[in-house]
Amino acid sequence: MELIYLNTIWVVIAAAMVLFMEGGFSLLEAGLVRTKNAVNVTMKIFVDLTIGALCFWMIGFGVMFGNDSFGILGTSLFGSPDSLILDLELPVEAYILFQMGFAIACISIISGAVAERMNFKAYILAAALIMMIVYPLSGHWVWSGDGWLAKLGMLDFAGSSVIHAMGGFAALGMAWILGPRKGRFNSDGSANVFAPSNIPLASSGAFILWFGWFAFNAGSTLDASDASLASIALNTMLAGAAGGSVAMLLSMVKFGITDPSMIINGVLSGLVSITAGCAFVSPVSAIIIGAISGAVVIYATLLIDNLKVDDPVGAVAVHGFNGVFGTIAVGLFHSTEGLITTGSFSLLGVQVLGAFVISFWGLLAGVSIAKLAKVTVGLRVTEQEEEEGLDMTFHGIPAYNEIERFTDVPSSLYDFQESTGIEVAETKDDKVKVTN
Repeated sequence: MELIYLNTIWVVIAAAMVLFMEGGFSLLEAGLVRTKNAVNVTMKIFVDLTIGALCFWMIGFGVMFGNDSFGILGTSLFGSPDSLILDLELPVEAYILFQMGFAIACISIISGAVAERMNFKAYILAAALIMMIVYPLSGHWVWSGDGWLAKLGMLDFAGSSVIHAMGGFAALGMAWILGPRKGRFNSDGSANVFAPSNIPLASSGAFILWFGWFAFNAGSTLDASDASLASIALNTMLAGAAGGSVAMLLSMVKFGITDPSMIINGVLSGLVSITAGCAFVSPVSAIIIGAISGAVVIYATLLIDNLKVDDPVGAVAVHGFNGVFGTIAVGLFHSTEGLITTGSFSLLGVQVLGAFVISFWGLLAGVSIAKLAKVTVGLRVTEQEEEEGLDMTFHGIPAYNEIERFTDVPSSLYDFQESTGIEVAETKDDKVKVTN
């Protein structure tokens, strides 16, 4: 009886830490997009935490963990997931809360990739469908005892494929159909860099995500008495550090500067890549996996740009590509079944199959949802709305009210002040200084 109390405390705290990662997503994305869209990305995170959470509780949990005779789709527990019987010393409500945090993290991956040009209604639709059907299906295949990939022996301890690869490639599909931001790519194929609004803000988001990742991985034990908690947490730390280190050094060599966004994404890539194998590999292997991921994110980012897919925060490179790599890495570095550690190919084959099936499912779902949104609620904002910024278009308020700027003098200063409610501070070189 004491163990169930300890497990309850551990899993509820871990779930709270995973849910707190949404604050990290919000700060990260707000810092990496332009100022005029910072409120919008934050509001999308609220969609994940509100509508997304309810959709997962009502339908998604049943699809993911309900009874299934074919290994494809759960068909029970809808609307009453607390009727699940666990083979764990843990209240089912704590388990539901923990799994809800994972589901919400999955949709938040997509938020950044479609930032600055997606219709807010379309995002609500996407969040609902992913939380009810798309993510729970990939989770069912791997984490349900009935899932077909689970029966093949696929290992994904905390979600490199189920969450990150699936979410990352769903983001790729949606960003591809959505199209790039206006002015992102030139006619000759070259890309224009849109400067992030606030790197310290984005860095704070990354720190919060890193903090929450300890619960993301170690919390997946669901057992406070499991001694592997310590090694899982250590592997998580080492992989994140190695990913950030390699991204830092490689950006210095390749670009001649220490690119902050690349370092941030290098750390996150290390964390993504170790998520599948954190309970199965040694600390040295965790460092190697994280280090490789730091290189993967840089070259994957360049590849995405070459494909003319606009991903403002690098979500596809971080989560999609490194989710696939991290899943395959289990088959390479598993302490007792990996190809490199034991010479066995069997686990590697299953890991490769699972990684690519789940990634393809995410890509297909992302494309399908984007096309559905296009013919229903509308997928993309107008050029005028994009130019103005989604903060004012959808939410009626800017992120920063005291930022000063100069704008062209209108034909009538009186009309300008009357229509905008903005006081003219001063004039300079045929422009007026205002606050927005």
